[in-house]
Amino acid sequence: MSTRAAAGVDHEAVQRRTVRTLVVSQAIGAVGVTIGVATASLLARDISGSETMAGLAQTFQVLGTAGAAYGLAKVMRRRGRRIGIVLGYLMGATGALLAVVAGVVDSMLVLLTGAVLLGATSAVNSGSRYAATDLATEEHRARALSVVVWATTIGAVAGPNLTGVGGALARSLGIPELTGGFAIGAVVLVVAAGWVWVMLRPDPLLLAQESAGIAPSVGPEPRGRSWGRFVSVVRDVPAVGAAVVAMACAHAAMVTVMIMTPLHMEHGGAHLEVIGFVISIHVLGMFAFSPLVGWAADRFGRSAVLVTGGAVLLVSLALCGWSPEGSSWQIFSGLFLLGLGWSCATVAASTVIADRTPIEARTDVQGTSDMAMALTAAGGGALAGVIVGGLGYPALAAFAALLAGAVVVAGRLMRPRS
Repeated sequence: MSTRAAAGVDHEAVQRRTVRTLVVSQAIGAVGVTIGVATASLLARDISGSETMAGLAQTFQVLGTAGAAYGLAKVMRRRGRRIGIVLGYLMGATGALLAVVAGVVDSMLVLLTGAVLLGATSAVNSGSRYAATDLATEEHRARALSVVVWATTIGAVAGPNLTGVGGALARSLGIPELTGGFAIGAVVLVVAAGWVWVMLRPDPLLLAQESAGIAPSVGPEPRGRSWGRFVSVVRDVPAVGAAVVAMACAHAAMVTVMIMTPLHMEHGGAHLEVIGFVISIHVLGMFAFSPLVGWAADRFGRSAVLVTGGAVLLVSLALCGWSPEGSSWQIFSGLFLLGLGWSCATVAASTVIADRTPIEARTDVQGTSDMAMALTAAGGGALAGVIVGGLGYPALAAFAALLAGAVVVAGRLMRPRS
């Protein structure tokens, strides 16, 4: 598409169509991402025979998210959002199938390989929020981003509650009960890929690039170029660096506590259905109120919402640390607020990145920041099992509180420049 042709396109109409398409894909794809959350740590424990290694499946999935966030961002810069999103969903579907195989052959190596590929789906679902901002005006950017985040609620809340259905499917297929959810996830991720392939036209990023007179890159890309653009933007715009730190710390605090909560509850005799319901409540907090969070970020400023998110995370971690094993009001409330605090921090920080990054470096900064977010969470996830095994679940909540405190500090530092 030429620059002149791009200028003749109704950007508002394309923006509306893009958001509608992403809302549907997020709802479908979220089922594939979250349906195994409630059982991944349990499956890893059963295969490995060690509770210390129970967090490895989620940790490797987060590592896969980090690699895919960086790699798919480079694909999107050159080929557009559509190609990158479809590729990520198909990688995730392959990973879900490998998780099923891992349960059948009792192989930790296969499970971890599948978890890495499944991480691509998390990268795509996370990165799709930026696709909603490519053609959005600044005064409505947080709301556009947050609507796509909100759409995840539909599939994400349904996903963990399908653990019972997944178990029944597994029994009918003669495979381990904990792998049934992954089998369902593989199917829905293929459906999400097909939807984006058909509906995300024209590509919002390519249209934005053409309108700005920037042609997509062609030919081989020099090594380190994407990282160099990220460093340059962070150096020139400190608010972007603060947003990256805040987003990474909020995500790490959420992931470290969330992945070990099923074991904390199981130790107290909670049934799988109750564990799945608690995870659903947590996911509800993550996504359901994001349009309100986006409105607040547009109305009161990104910094104010970011500081609020850090404070909510601190309250949630206090409740989690106070909760007894099994099912309790503290764990229900704590996991809900953990998700809500994450939502505030992520929407606000992501919008700052979209606001302050030049279009020629947009996918590089977005992909690298999501990679940093995932790697920080992977480090926390790797420590989660060790901390719980040696010191207990309350100690894990205290560790996560340090990360939540960093979110508050980053938001305060950002305030004079936002």
